[in-house]
Amino acid sequence: MKRKETIGKGAVYLIAAVLVATFTLIPVAEIYAQEAYKVGAVFSVTGRASFLGDPEKKTAMMLAEQINAAGGIGGHPLELIVYDDEGDPTKCALSVRKLITQDKVCAIIGPSLSGFSLAVLPEAEKHKIPLVSCAASYKIVHNEKTGKPYKWVFKVPQSDSMAVEAIYDHMKKRGIKKIAIMTGTTGFGKSGRGELTRLAPKYGITIVADETYGPKDTSLAAQLTKIKGLAPQAIVNWSIGPTQVIALRNCQELGMTNVTFYQSHGFGSKKNIDLAVGAAEGVFTPLGACNYAEILPDDHPQKGVTMEYRRAYTMKYFEPVSSFGGHAWDALSLVVQALKAVGCDHAKIRDHIENTKDFVGQHGVFSFSPKNHNGLTKKAFQMIVVKNGAWAFAD
Repeated sequence: MKRKETIGKGAVYLIAAVLVATFTLIPVAEIYAQEAYKVGAVFSVTGRASFLGDPEKKTAMMLAEQINAAGGIGGHPLELIVYDDEGDPTKCALSVRKLITQDKVCAIIGPSLSGFSLAVLPEAEKHKIPLVSCAASYKIVHNEKTGKPYKWVFKVPQSDSMAVEAIYDHMKKRGIKKIAIMTGTTGFGKSGRGELTRLAPKYGITIVADETYGPKDTSLAAQLTKIKGLAPQAIVNWSIGPTQVIALRNCQELGMTNVTFYQSHGFGSKKNIDLAVGAAEGVFTPLGACNYAEILPDDHPQKGVTMEYRRAYTMKYFEPVSSFGGHAWDALSLVVQALKAVGCDHAKIRDHIENTKDFVGQHGVFSFSPKNHNGLTKKAFQMIVVKNGAWAFAD
């Protein structure tokens, strides 16, 4: 069942319900002079996309604790209400509706998945409440009917179109023109496939194989065997979760180690390298700065915030940071910055985010506008290669 968490300043009490899988962290709000600012979050904390939602939830809760420990937001405690959609689209939709109609939140961050974000954005538009998605598809902030962004919806991950451009730029430098693509049938995979095929002609790239697979598939050997017979110079895999690792292991088993392999920005977790058990070595992927903070030059604009996030997260949770936790950091930080400036007013929060410039986050330096509700360019990506089991800058 769905989980809900709320957090505020100081000591908290754990209340466990016997009949439902729900728990709530109750803030000691009386130490504040002002009422709480409520911010809602919907993440896939458990279920098939827990590798996304779990670090997102952990990051958001940690950030809320830090904010409240420092005095809240202008004397208002931050009450973060987190629902776990468990990777279920119906639970996601119900959670978003509850945050709007019952919890009366100032803004919403999440969901974790592109398909879920696309499904719930009409709710944000209908109720005129700011929603900052933690999912990647460019369609989340691009109304294909109007050609403009949705008014009340923003997102913080770099768009799939930017990731494709980063990959194709790198291929062009290496003289790669003949490729195979493999994409999942999720919303993220479908959106990535669309951009891979759309942008290929612009870069003089020929796609000789176009294979798809389901998010629960346990082997991609059949797709890779077909690809092997067509002898591409490179393979691009576009998915999230275990299938990313399965693709690498199957490649190794089929002796395809001479083919250059690219992953989407959904590969941005050190855990994927570990799970691949050596099969990820030499894989290229476009990633944001929070993944490789320690190798950024000291004068990089994101060095300070990414290193501090890494320090705090690893000390608290004893695990490496990932792209996905970084998305939650960016989303919540943008909302908190707006709350500091304009208070809990939906329209003013929306306007403040839309006019935010030069916000230094985990995944780039964001500058939003009425025409750009993502706030990033492809400069937010660096092409990274897996080297000796770690992230390294690619040549």
